[in-house]
This record gives sequence, C-alpha cells and structure tokens, in this order.
Amino acid sequence: MTINTNVEDYIIEFQDLLKLFGLNSIDDKIEHEESEEGGLVHNKFLLTINGCQKEFFYDYSLDNSLNALRKKSYKKRMVKNYLYKIIANEYHLSLSWGSLTGVRPTKFARDLVIHGEAKEHIIPEILTRDYFVNSQKSRLVGQILKNQKGIIRNDNLIDLYINIPICPSRCLYCSFISSEIKRVENRVDEYIDCLIKEIDCVKDIINKKAFIVRNIYIGGGTPSVLTASQLDRLLSKLRFPVHEFTVECGRPDTVTDDKLDVLKKYGVTRISINPQTFCEATLKRIGRKQKNSQVLEAYTKALERDFVVNMDIIAGLPGEKLGIFKRTVKTLLDLAPHNLTVHTLSIKNGALLRDNTTLVDDRDVDKMIDFAEEEFAKNGYKPYYLYRQKNQLKGLENVGYYRDEHLCMFNIESMEETNTIIGIGAGAISKRVFNLENRIERQANVKFIEDYIARIEEMLEKKKEFYK
Repeated sequence: MTINTNVEDYIIEFQDLLKLFGLNSIDDKIEHEESEEGGLVHNKFLLTINGCQKEFFYDYSLDNSLNALRKKSYKKRMVKNYLYKIIANEYHLSLSWGSLTGVRPTKFARDLVIHGEAKEHIIPEILTRDYFVNSQKSRLVGQILKNQKGIIRNDNLIDLYINIPICPSRCLYCSFISSEIKRVENRVDEYIDCLIKEIDCVKDIINKKAFIVRNIYIGGGTPSVLTASQLDRLLSKLRFPVHEFTVECGRPDTVTDDKLDVLKKYGVTRISINPQTFCEATLKRIGRKQKNSQVLEAYTKALERDFVVNMDIIAGLPGEKLGIFKRTVKTLLDLAPHNLTVHTLSIKNGALLRDNTTLVDDRDVDKMIDFAEEEFAKNGYKPYYLYRQKNQLKGLENVGYYRDEHLCMFNIESMEETNTIIGIGAGAISKRVFNLENRIERQANVKFIEDYIARIEEMLEKKKEFYK
C-alpha cells in the first residue's frame, strides 16, 4: 500500500500502522490532505482498496493554548486514530494495541497524565476509548504505571550503559550488531582498552557537569563472554557508589565461578541468565548451544553469591507450540528468579530468521503471552516495564515482571526516558534528557567493534561536545 500525504510528519506514523495491520498490497493506496482553518483541522482521506476508491472526511478542533510540540503530537494522534478506524472498519480487523504504534506505550500513557490529558486511575479507560487498545492491554499499562516505583526526574541523575557487542554464537532471531567471539577474539583486549578510554572521558564529563551516577548496566551481546581477567580490568574502572549495578550474563554456558566472583568483587548487584526456552530442541534450532543443566548451574551459583537474577523467555520461537511454552513458564516459576521478562518474537531485519520465516507460526503467540501473564500473577509477580519492537508477532509486546520489590530501575528509566543515559562502547547510544524542557537529544557511537577501535578519538571528542 502506498501513501501520499501533504503532511510529511505523518508518513512514518501511517506506515507503522499499515505494517501492524499487515497491509502490503502495492495495488492499494492512501491519499491524505490536511488543512487548518479557524481552530478546526480538516482531513480528507482517499483510500483505494482492491481497486475500489472511497473518500473519508474528518474534522477536529485544536487547542491553540498547546505549545508547538504538544500540538504536533495531538494532531498526529487524532489523524492516526481516524485512519485506524477507517482501516479497522474496511477490513474488519482490530489490533491489540489499537492505534498505538510506538515503542513505549507506558511512556505515552504517563505523558497523558503529566500534561493533564488524563488522570492516572482512568488511563485504562482512556486507552480503550480513545486509542482502541483492548481492555487487557489497557489494564496492563495501568498496572505498570502503579507498579513503577523510584522514578526521580532530576537532570543531574544519570545512568551508565556499557555495550559488549560480542556473543558466543549468533541466535537465529538476533539482529543486534554483535560479533561472534571467534571472529573478534584477537581484538577484545584492544576493545576493552578503548572502553576504558571512553570511561575516563565520561568520568571527566561527570565531574564537570556534577552528574550523579544512579545505575550502571553492562549489556550486549553477552558481556559474560569476556574472560574473568578482562571483566576485572573493565569493572575496576567503574567505581561509582550506585543504587543498582547490572551485568547481562545471558548465555548460561558463559557463566563461571571466577567470572561471578569478579562481578561480586566490584559491587554488581544484578545479573541476567536467559534460558529463552527450556526446550533443548528449540535451543538447537535457534543456534544456542546451552543445556538446561547449565541454566540451573549458573542460577545456583548466582544465588549463592546473593545476586538478584533476571531470566528472559521468548514467546513464538520457531517450532514451539503452546504446550512447550507452558512447560517453559512452569519451569521458570519453579526456579522463581527475582525478575522475569517475556519477549514476543520479533522478525527483525538483519536476523537470519528473516530469510526463513516458514519456521515461524504465530497462531498461539497471543495465548502464550496471556498464559505467562496469568501464571506470573498467580505466583506473586507484578509487571513493571513494557516495550514494543517493530515486526513483533501480532504486534505484541515485551513485559518485565518482578517479585519482592526487586524492580530494575535501569529498565524503568530507559523505557520511560526519565534520566540521561551515557552510552559507552560500539553501538551504544547516549540519551540526554532535559526534563524541564521536555526534550531528549541522542548521540550514537559507531556500530562495529573495528570501527569503534579505529575511531575512538573521534568518539571521545563527539561525547565531550555532546555534554558541553
């Protein structure tokens, strides 16, 4: 389906909505015109569907007291809502998340509260009535807003994110810019040297700007693919008195006693051990070499050292039916980690799975997500953060759960965009949040390890300029 509109800002919004509906016919098209007169915004849609043209008209009033940014946001929402209604009616379809196409539904809802468009206790009703979100997803957003604790909007509070874009092997579904360890093994020490240079640069920025580091998160990739001595060298440069320090150890086959001892030595409080599934046939199919016994062994070692542990699973993995996913959920609940994250499989550009989508069957994926949510609630887990990705099966979502007050503040602050995050390493993105101005600026490092090493001095200068 092709789109023509005289409002450039709407093209991406329209395209995202059409993708969620699965409308890709090159014979169909949308033409849109917008004009404004006397506080009214006039919209005309001309839809060509299966060779048949239909016209639609939509007028709405615009509050001229809104600032330019909120006015732009409001206009996008109104016209996208109407387009959603047109398509839903014409095709007799509906989407779980209604007209919401963004990554952060909870941030969207929170912004409605902050800007006086809704009270927090009626957010579920607003999402269902005005944005066509189904009642279950609306309630989920309402629960997450209530469960998110510890948010402090202070431009001097920052988080650090350090990226280790290296993995033992590449998973079938992964599109992250990560290198297999065997390909870059001879450059890892050099990469850590450059990370340390950037950390030293960031320390100078922190001192000059009087920033306070609240949380540190080392992600990837698989940071635990580094040796114990490499981890020691890196972590020794991160001596900040933080609220929370997380290191992803996602692949249990990379977790060893000596590595966990190093993490404990430098004050790491939280790690991720990610089974993704407890079906070993699926693990082999998606390119993960771990055994279930290694998950249990890594988890036991982590608990012995008093780490808070998160575990990830994925709904909709190739070859998995509802019964297999249910067994994974029940095994996870038997282990009872502090945090659980349920991802919906995303068919990402650049992933190996993109070239073999016949392996994917999405018929049960919504039932999988519903089952996990119900079982987690029965076992005392509460949802605390949520995000969506493009090309997720049935337009669904990823949700993090916690028990016993073990929320991950970095996840909340990252998804709600309440705090500045300084990104360090290849592919890391720095995000500077100006809360009083309701503004966010972003700066990305180069994506590949080899480029990062070659251009480290350029990265340092850009970071200094970004935080002037």
